[in-house]
Amino acid sequence: MRLQAALAAGVIALTLFSCKRSMPTNVAAEVNSRAITYEELDKQYKLQFPNQPQEQSEDQAAIQKLEVLRSLVDNQIMVQRAEKLSLVATDSDVEARFNEIKAPYTQEEFQKQLNARKITAEEFKAQLRRDLSIQKLFNKEITSKISITDKDVADFYNSNKASFNLAEPQVHLAQVLVTPTPDANVRNLKSDKAQNEEQARQKIQMIEARIKQGEDFASVAQAYSEDPNTAANGGDLGFIPESSLAQAHVELRKMVMSLPPGQVSPVIRTPEGYRILKVVSKEPAGQRELNDPRVQQTIRETLLNRKDQLLRAVYYEISRNEAKVLNYYAQAQFEKASSGKK
Repeated sequence: MRLQAALAAGVIALTLFSCKRSMPTNVAAEVNSRAITYEELDKQYKLQFPNQPQEQSEDQAAIQKLEVLRSLVDNQIMVQRAEKLSLVATDSDVEARFNEIKAPYTQEEFQKQLNARKITAEEFKAQLRRDLSIQKLFNKEITSKISITDKDVADFYNSNKASFNLAEPQVHLAQVLVTPTPDANVRNLKSDKAQNEEQARQKIQMIEARIKQGEDFASVAQAYSEDPNTAANGGDLGFIPESSLAQAHVELRKMVMSLPPGQVSPVIRTPEGYRILKVVSKEPAGQRELNDPRVQQTIRETLLNRKDQLLRAVYYEISRNEAKVLNYYAQAQFEKASSGKK
């Protein structure tokens, strides 16, 4: 299924080639005539999939590169939209975010982090500028246009009143899950599914790196999580009673109980696969009334997150439809398979 999903992304671009088109040197794809080079693709591929096993086949590597290239194409589409709307992050925006990320480390420790990712400080700042620009785009085009009324909040509360009557302390959790086994039921924005233990380990490391860099947890979960029940909702697991946690995997339970609200766990290996958890909030036992500010905030955040995730998915699709994308790497892989070349 992963092969089909990856090739499907390439086929979209291949339909643009109604006649055989010569491929420019060192260009993996073009987005509205702006090139994404093989150098960029290879660098991002090595960043997202480090420590590849020696026995990995060329087909497996090609599938992963198609996934990485699809992400680069999407980012380029969004960056161009941000440029058009004059929403590109400023130097001061980038420096502030860079210093915020760098703050917990010594200079030596931070340099080791960059070296491990095989990236320079300037390249990291370029990534931050892209990510901040895209976030500004989403804030203007999506989040700022979402309105949650008092009636919306009241309707949600009345429809879910029982869920606000807590018989015991509960923890509001969100998760990103990556499993090492194939599953045709997995649905996420990137159509991304690990097929074995090594792929699962590499994928969760990539996800952890994105979250540590400050990417929105819900957006990462929607894009990459392999839990079919929560990925579409940004990984939201809802409120979990503490008694239910007693039945959970011991490391998971300890981690949840130790984390304060708003914090994200390191990678946790459980029997189902790899997890990263976020503690959204912790609530004591008892009935929560609608006039409780915590209830209103929870409901507003829930409704806002639902609409935001839906509109982001829609915005990506509309933006792809309006962009002219030429995926030369996909074309090359298709022609290679058609000719029977090894």
